[in-house]
Amino acid sequence: MSTDPSLPGGETEAAAGLRTLERLSLAALEKLGPGAASAPGVDPRGLEIGVVHFGLGAFHRAHQAVFTEDASSLTGDTGWGILGVTGRSARVADALAPQDGLYSVLTKGQASSLRVIGSIRSAVSPGRDTPLVIRTLAAAGTSVASLTITEKGYRRDAAGRLHRSDPDVAADLAALKTEARSGTGARAEPARTPLGLLTRGLFARYRAHGAPLSVVSCDNLSANGALTRTLVTEFAAAAGGGFADWVADAVGFPSTMVDRIVPATTDADRHRAAELLGLWDEGLVVAEPFGQWVLEDAFTAARPAWEQAGATITADVAPFETAKLRLLNGTHSLLAYLGALKGHRTIAEAAADPELADAAEALQGEAMRTLVPPAGLDLAEYAESILARFRNPALGHTTVQVAMDGSEKLPIRALGTAADLLEQGVVPDAVARLVAGWMAYVFLGRDSYGHELPLDDPIAGVLTDTARGPAGGLADRMFGLDTVFPPAVAGHPGFRSAVASHLAELLRESA
Repeated sequence: MSTDPSLPGGETEAAAGLRTLERLSLAALEKLGPGAASAPGVDPRGLEIGVVHFGLGAFHRAHQAVFTEDASSLTGDTGWGILGVTGRSARVADALAPQDGLYSVLTKGQASSLRVIGSIRSAVSPGRDTPLVIRTLAAAGTSVASLTITEKGYRRDAAGRLHRSDPDVAADLAALKTEARSGTGARAEPARTPLGLLTRGLFARYRAHGAPLSVVSCDNLSANGALTRTLVTEFAAAAGGGFADWVADAVGFPSTMVDRIVPATTDADRHRAAELLGLWDEGLVVAEPFGQWVLEDAFTAARPAWEQAGATITADVAPFETAKLRLLNGTHSLLAYLGALKGHRTIAEAAADPELADAAEALQGEAMRTLVPPAGLDLAEYAESILARFRNPALGHTTVQVAMDGSEKLPIRALGTAADLLEQGVVPDAVARLVAGWMAYVFLGRDSYGHELPLDDPIAGVLTDTARGPAGGLADRMFGLDTVFPPAVAGHPGFRSAVASHLAELLRESA
């Protein structure tokens, strides 16, 4: 079949024709007959909003929204529809609005499957819908607020406290103070940060009736519940009165661990979904078959029965969280940086590279020396299963996608392992290789074939300026980034030497 170069991605004419299909919507869904695509497990029209979710990206739509729909389907509880709140960009809200909040999940393993999800009942943007979000958080029927805003969305300073000098944080603090004086958020200024908007909604709830609510962070951060509590409490203190005390008493902040690989959606994925669904879906997300959610049993209000959908509710999330961050996320980063440098486009390609597979296993071996096994989890089997998932070629998860935000991710995914092993008197060579890979990625900006490697990082300018200079002093310059490297790691001569050695090798290979 011929292709037309004027079409996106050199699409075939037949593939381009799929874009002219009717859009997915509630009305179109009624025409969906039995076939390759599954309809929502509950009637979306019958769902009442009980959850406000911040960060309406692909991960939430492939993970928490799916668990929530499954819980509603299994229990018959229709009180857990989701109000999804985007970040600054309204793109996802604009994509879902014509589709009545519906979208589909294309699961890619040995075989592909497609299901339509209806748990998101409305998708909004802070830029134009801040008052609506505040009212919904204050509504008596809402009892959960959840977050997937990425590490950089928490707006922390180097000490892990609220970054008050950040202009966006300052704007939200000022808006909260104004609402505290006036007693209303009905004409609220557009929110600038997710936690600022959340806190302003909590304040409206405090003023309205004071019913409890749980805030569920689902980002890859150590003790994400405790961190969110700290930052929200600091926001709340700006309102004065008894608001901060109410937050301490009535708002729960359970910690969580989430796991599902969700690569970027491609045009080929959209075309495959259109073939299966018979409708065009601008909100499509892609995911692997595996999914895991572990939540701390620290809720202060009603919640969906997520455990009925396969989630784990436990008194202590920390062992699960640390194992996942160090074994899965750390290995993901290693394959991303070293794989990208070698010219591997996807994580699957990098994981299939024998040299990088050995490096990944070595990193996991070092991480396991620092871990307390969670109840019922065999760490060696878990580590092996992670590498098998990474080798799934159907996902197409790119190395540059995983390489994003390294300055935020490395301290959480790898440097804790380094600090623990150094304290034991062991220099972690595999962690050193990962750190060297990140430094080389920043410094070179290209792979071994000369292709550009984009630096997508909240402090990209700082990283570029720090890396600039002779290759011989690169490691020393990068170790001076105190927002990335804790003193116990940056100041250890043995670790610095190991990183410098690996870095020199990587730079030689790239020459």
